[in-house]
Amino acid sequence: MVDREKLEQAVISVLKTCFDPEIPVDIWELGLIYGIKIDEGSNVYIKMTLTSPACPVAGSLPGDVKDKVKSIKEVKDVYVDLVWDPPWNMDKMTEEAKLQLGFL
Repeated sequence: MVDREKLEQAVISVLKTCFDPEIPVDIWELGLIYGIKIDEGSNVYIKMTLTSPACPVAGSLPGDVKDKVKSIKEVKDVYVDLVWDPPWNMDKMTEEAKLQLGFL
């Protein structure tokens, strides 16, 4: 049986290594990850967005996220759902991200 809480923490750690190349903050701190679900079979479902639909990495970032999360030994498969609703805005960023970008 999978320890979903421990696996979720491992997924978050990996997500913190994914960056939008135009913004020097990881996608977790930017608030681009709307949800993580892990089922009993160790499949990971990630609901994410981008800063805008015109984001230059719209075609590559979800695949990068999938590949990095799938590299976790305990993960069987990864499904990334790219959504636009609710739209991302700066309120979704963590205080750490806002501080790093000079918004605080």
